[in-house]
Amino acid sequence: MILVSACLLGINCKYDGDNNKHEIVREYLKGKQFILVCPEQLGGLSTPRTPCEIKHGDGMDVLLGICKVKNKDGEDTTENFTKGAKETLKIAKLYNCTEAILKEFSPSCGNNRIYDGTFSRRKIDGQGVTACILKNEGIKIISEKDLEK
Repeated sequence: MILVSACLLGINCKYDGDNNKHEIVREYLKGKQFILVCPEQLGGLSTPRTPCEIKHGDGMDVLLGICKVKNKDGEDTTENFTKGAKETLKIAKLYNCTEAILKEFSPSCGNNRIYDGTFSRRKIDGQGVTACILKNEGIKIISEKDLEK
């Protein structure tokens, strides 16, 4: 079973109420079993919501308590992101997921790169909170960008 960021298959759960529908992901999943998740919604954040980024680190730093996830207004959303990651992990375990296709650059789902926390659209190497927690449990993480290659 494959866990998939819901926004990649056209579910309007992105921070701005839109989606990140991705045809290559849809093609990759043909004939495969998968389940959709949105860690940010699972963590209690609304859609739409104020954009959030990890300040001064990545998902592992958040899980270790070294840094926070904050929204553009400066509000601390770390608890939502941590809860969403843990709820996503519960679903992954419940469905015996061995792979996850997650949205690159997201503070939850980014696998290789995330936004740098300045809301300037600049990207840095790092993983989102959910990607880290899943990877630590042995789930193979890929992004839509990996599938494009």
